[in-house]
Amino acid sequence: EIDDIKLMECNVCDLVRYCSVKCQRDHIPKHLQVCKKRAFELRDEILFKQPESSHLGDCPICCLPLSIYKKNFTLYSCCSKRLCNGCMYANKLRQIEGRLEETCPFCRQLMPDTDEEAKMNLMRRIEANDPIAMHEIGMERYLEGDYDAAFAYWTKSAELGDVVAQYNLTTLYFEGEGVEKDEKKELYHLEEAAIGGHPVARYNLGCYEEEHERIERAVKHYIIAANLGHDKSIQALKECYADGTISKEDFAAALRGHQAAVDETKSQ
Repeated sequence: EIDDIKLMECNVCDLVRYCSVKCQRDHIPKHLQVCKKRAFELRDEILFKQPESSHLGDCPICCLPLSIYKKNFTLYSCCSKRLCNGCMYANKLRQIEGRLEETCPFCRQLMPDTDEEAKMNLMRRIEANDPIAMHEIGMERYLEGDYDAAFAYWTKSAELGDVVAQYNLTTLYFEGEGVEKDEKKELYHLEEAAIGGHPVARYNLGCYEEEHERIERAVKHYIIAANLGHDKSIQALKECYADGTISKEDFAAALRGHQAAVDETKSQ
């Protein structure tokens, strides 16, 4: 605020401020090219920032990072919580030793006896605006071939913050299932998923950049995914190292980061 005049920021970049809408309109032709360049730089700052964890976060019981591989955790329909195998196993032992009924390790609700009961649990979670439940029902609709319903569920789930739904939307835009094929929207959702810590989305972005011969950007994506424990990204970096497109020091750091991410998810 200068001389009691509140200046308006450019709504795309952070480089200029305007005293009025007319001032902004008059300046746009001179500013447009610089604005687009700065907007691209700002997007890259967000895109290439290493996430603190994967999109799955931590197990809500032991608070250890969840593995990025589905075989190492279980999603419970009653509360839409993903729990690591270690906590699931510990709960199973407790129930066997105490001759207790089988319940969810997190919310203690009785486990559903049938798939229909599990679906009913998810629908109740959807009524509470649970994005994970929306994603799961969206996946069921997708597997049934109902792409319109899958798109609707995944779009709502993504709007509520589910990163997996963001990633799945890229499939619809790539294949043209339920929507028209759209590479721009496909890449947008792929980037949003990668920013949210989805290692497969990050790896796919690396592959896309490599296909378009933007090797430096591809290597950055592979390193970020490797630091989240993604195995294919390490293999891609091995090939980059053999080709001389990544230094020995950066490759060694990626190997250490990958191993550290894997070790952090080991639940005893």
